[in-house]
Amino acid sequence: MLSGRALALALLFWSLVKVVARMLFSKQPPGLEQFHNNYGSEGLSPIDKSERDALASFSRCIACARCDFGEAERIAASEGQYPGLMQLVLASSRSMPDFDAAVRGFDWVPETVLRRKVRRCPVAIPFPVLANFVRAKAPRAS
Repeated sequence: MLSGRALALALLFWSLVKVVARMLFSKQPPGLEQFHNNYGSEGLSPIDKSERDALASFSRCIACARCDFGEAERIAASEGQYPGLMQLVLASSRSMPDFDAAVRGFDWVPETVLRRKVRRCPVAIPFPVLANFVRAKAPRAS
């Protein structure tokens, strides 16, 4: 009977054999199609390397709320659709399924305001890039 390291190696080898056999003989759809099958209903969409790098820049937010300065009128006018820029950044950089809500919020903030807010942000969140990313990835409700 195997134990310890020998058992671990035997289990790893057996798992490798099963994975290779499944890849060779199964009729599973290719990777991207399988991703959509697995995660499409959850509102997740695939991202490429450049988008992963961009997500890292969005998550630098330290929640200081400096970007919310001067946003009271837009927040009030949105009747709950726009909670402020900081909330949009946090929602967009922490959870992709929140993009559908975040895109409605970004609709309340003009591009010129987003560019101005980058200069105010102590960690230089690229707000226009984030807004475009969210718009591209968010499932639009009709």
